[in-house]
Amino acid sequence: MGERLGGELKPATMTARRISAHSHIRGLGLDENGKAIKIADGLVGQEEAREAAGVVVEIVKQGRFSGRGVLLAGPPGTGKTAIAIAIARELGEDTPFVSINASEIYSVEKKKTEVLMQAIRKAIGIRVREQRTVYEGVVTSIKYLRRRSAFYPYPVLAGAEITLETTDDSVRLTLGPEIAEQLLALNIKKGDIIMIDADTGAVRRVGRAKGKSKRSFDIDLYQAMDIPSGPVKKRKDVVRVFTLHDIDMSIAMQRAMATSILGIFTAEREIDDEVRRRADETVKKLLDEGKAEIVPGVLFIDDAHMLDLEAFSFLTKAMESEFSPVIILATNRGITKIRGTDIESPHGIPRDLLDRLLIIPTRPYTRDEIKAILEIRADEEEIPLTDEALEYLADIGVEKSLRYAVQLMEPARIIALRKGKTKVEKEDVEEASKLFADVKTSVELTEKYKDLMLR
Repeated sequence: MGERLGGELKPATMTARRISAHSHIRGLGLDENGKAIKIADGLVGQEEAREAAGVVVEIVKQGRFSGRGVLLAGPPGTGKTAIAIAIARELGEDTPFVSINASEIYSVEKKKTEVLMQAIRKAIGIRVREQRTVYEGVVTSIKYLRRRSAFYPYPVLAGAEITLETTDDSVRLTLGPEIAEQLLALNIKKGDIIMIDADTGAVRRVGRAKGKSKRSFDIDLYQAMDIPSGPVKKRKDVVRVFTLHDIDMSIAMQRAMATSILGIFTAEREIDDEVRRRADETVKKLLDEGKAEIVPGVLFIDDAHMLDLEAFSFLTKAMESEFSPVIILATNRGITKIRGTDIESPHGIPRDLLDRLLIIPTRPYTRDEIKAILEIRADEEEIPLTDEALEYLADIGVEKSLRYAVQLMEPARIIALRKGKTKVEKEDVEEASKLFADVKTSVELTEKYKDLMLR
């Protein structure tokens, strides 16, 4: 039996790392001429869409994107979110990326325009250079601490113990759960060079220590670096990125605490124009003094057809703002009614706003592309698949959907692990597919038992 991916299944007792659906995305995967490479930077296929996105990135970098937005339009599961994330990655490592679903703006606690305004200001970064006390070195040992909780049946993260070394020093640190969560999220392991802010606890992976990897790669995500010298704890020039919303909240909290404790809860819900004016003045002062610079980020709004005329009007005005982020909308709708009206329009978006958008279409994936995506996801989630299992998952992706095929990998891993296997085989995927229905099967079951189900 062929083995597609190396490694073995990990026991359930081992420390798990958090993996998002798009954690494998590194960029748009374009060559020096802006042409899409078939499989690169975690993206597969969608060459035309990726090349169009690359042009958008160049326009943004040249500061010529004012008054425009982007619309990603295509069937479900065609990589719209992945392309939006890739655009943010191409704009820079510290580019703010804010993702919301259009339905989130309809809150009983906040006005629609307030939700959108906060999302916009979260997507505008302020890069500040300052001297900070940090712990920096190569990780030579790391251990996560867990404890039982009275409110949760499984052990919860209680902290971490980590040893950092330089060529001249070695320090063992006991870290709280908030910092341990960051280590887990970043998948920090032995041989990584990291930096921990002594005051804020913010963790940053700097690179990978030369000679610390068991295996070398021609291309790797993290730069191989010499082990730092000097003491582990030191004063260092550090670049930090805040968002306009961070500054808004800081000023709002200070004002609320000066008024009353109850005011804090109001500050968390809505921020008034006076607070934002003061925040803008603070930022302007830092910019004038040369201590900071603006970092336009990306605001991604999925299911944009769920927005209404008021929201669309607000976004149109926001695009014309001096410090507007790159606003990317995504939808899987064709001709449909604009929410709250009887007006039909392409994608459920007013035509006057569509005129301001660079529209990037996405298309369904081919079987080979689905197979490549599944292979990338299996590698990212450390799920070793046999050749037969991968081929079967690709067939499921074509017949059912790519998302369903991706969803089956983790249940199949659990099933294989229970059987004491080191690889996920085709029969494990088959068993998982019998336990969990895809959308089409669910619709068929609903139709079959419609007389027994509540309406």
